[in-house]
Amino acid sequence: MKEEQRISKILETLKKDHPNAKCTLYFKNPLELLVATILSAQCTDQRVNIVTNSLFKKYRSAKDYANASLGQLEKDIKSTGFYKNKAKALKFSAQTILKEFDGKVPNTMGSLLTLRGVARKTANVVLGNAYGITSGIVVDTHVTRVSQRLGLTKNKEAKKIEEDLMRLIPKKDWILFSHLLIAHGRAICTARSPKCGVCHLNKICPSAFKV
Repeated sequence: MKEEQRISKILETLKKDHPNAKCTLYFKNPLELLVATILSAQCTDQRVNIVTNSLFKKYRSAKDYANASLGQLEKDIKSTGFYKNKAKALKFSAQTILKEFDGKVPNTMGSLLTLRGVARKTANVVLGNAYGITSGIVVDTHVTRVSQRLGLTKNKEAKKIEEDLMRLIPKKDWILFSHLLIAHGRAICTARSPKCGVCHLNKICPSAFKV
């Protein structure tokens, strides 16, 4: 099977197996998604959603985060881990949003990368899921693991993995593709005990039954 055909089969299978794959962070606007994504570093989406359920009622605008004391922000997000750095990221990125972007989360990669605590992964999440802008492919631990096992990349660095995937995956599928790999990584291609026996990709996966 040619690689182009294999990629097409991977996409077809994942779309069929995970028809409801989407961003699992709760948000109603770009600011909420930005905050949730910053908090999701080294933390489960489930935990983040618990924290933001009350956080989003208390902080409703960039101004609210910008004017909050670091101490209070730390208390409000403590259970997400690394809360001191995350509190600084929320406060200082909000200040930049107020000063440079008229209080609105920017919708370009270059502008988002000027915000404290925002790298390509976070920017891709916000652009793709809040604005519907195809800027790249989100690379998290699930995407890294599953794409490596599927033989889509041999790289370990997120930026290089993203570059490999963007060369292989049709641009129209970039936003969805990360959701598909994350859903597959959580349900089937788990870190410790991948369920290769029931995986519908096992016939075209070079790692099937070998991990």
